[in-house]
Amino acid sequence: MDRFTFINSLLHAMVILVGAGIGSFLNVVIYRVPLGMSVNHPRRSFCPPCGRQIPWYENIPLLSWLLLRGKCSACGAGISVRYFLVELLVAVLFYVTFLCFGGAWPALSQWGPQVLALWVFLALLVAGTFIDIEHFILPHSITFGGLGVGLVFATWVPQIVGQETHAQGLLVSFLSAFFGMGLLWTVVVLGKLAFGRLNVKFDQPTAWTIAEEHAEEPPTFRVGEEARAWEELFGSGTERLVITCASLRINERTWENVRAEVRMETVRVLDAAKDREAESFALEGITKLEGTTTAVTIPRDAMGMGDVFFIAMIGSFIGWQGVLASIFGGSILGSIISGVPRLLRLEKWSRIIPFGPFLAGGAALWVFYGPQFVDWYVRTVLHRDY
Repeated sequence: MDRFTFINSLLHAMVILVGAGIGSFLNVVIYRVPLGMSVNHPRRSFCPPCGRQIPWYENIPLLSWLLLRGKCSACGAGISVRYFLVELLVAVLFYVTFLCFGGAWPALSQWGPQVLALWVFLALLVAGTFIDIEHFILPHSITFGGLGVGLVFATWVPQIVGQETHAQGLLVSFLSAFFGMGLLWTVVVLGKLAFGRLNVKFDQPTAWTIAEEHAEEPPTFRVGEEARAWEELFGSGTERLVITCASLRINERTWENVRAEVRMETVRVLDAAKDREAESFALEGITKLEGTTTAVTIPRDAMGMGDVFFIAMIGSFIGWQGVLASIFGGSILGSIISGVPRLLRLEKWSRIIPFGPFLAGGAALWVFYGPQFVDWYVRTVLHRDY
């Protein structure tokens, strides 16, 4: 084995290990950021059920989860398979990026900055995807923070947005972010006008409740057998949930035949007949909120504002073409993933999935196959050279 072959082999192995290690860090981000915890304190990972800090030899990416069989060695509590999947996914994404845009030591010296930029971008996509799936939110640290990082990388490595000079890279990155944000914001506004409210009526009074089901997590609205996450109801913070109550209980007080208007931070009790406000309560001071209802008006959006900021971040990294590809590809992925279970009558697999992961999937497809697909389409289907 000559020297260059040995260096390349070592480099390939290191890329996979780096990817798995970054995946391990992203697991920390995915768990802590939605709970408002610091990713630096405590510095070492810990088992949430028992609080035990995990020693380094039980925190080796990929290997530890397999050896521990997905359980804490101290209390035996299960460790979500998500930890293993994220580490594996990031390792694969990093390695494929390295093969596509680097691949060997001489090439890496030329394309190294582009590989680094795409690694950071893909890491942000993975973190945003799993946070959105678990919590139905896309934190500003991912969207706005990623937008700032994207502008920096597009200036340093203008090739990621299809430009040659640093000034062009910054300008196209900024305009692409603005273009993506404006495009999805228009979808949000039009979607709210078309699908902004879901009216549900019940033949007889049905029990409902708004309560925190898990510590340090937002409340959940339940009516009958249906449940809605708080972020799903109040994506932008301006929506209102209107409940026509046969009975209503707030803490120790009760009402009959009133309407409850629930917003992000307040609850208003309205006289059902005269539609006048009787009293208003701050949500943070309420320990019990429940009753029975005959009708509910549930706010809903085509997508949340988090998706709007997420596509801006995507545009800052991969340009306006990537924005269009992410939206188009994400729509196709969303139709397939949400439509197939319904066709097969697999109701438990057809629950609501946020749009953020589909945007991320469309963006990743553009990174690896987008320009090649456009080139093939123009040359083969349109029969044109450019």
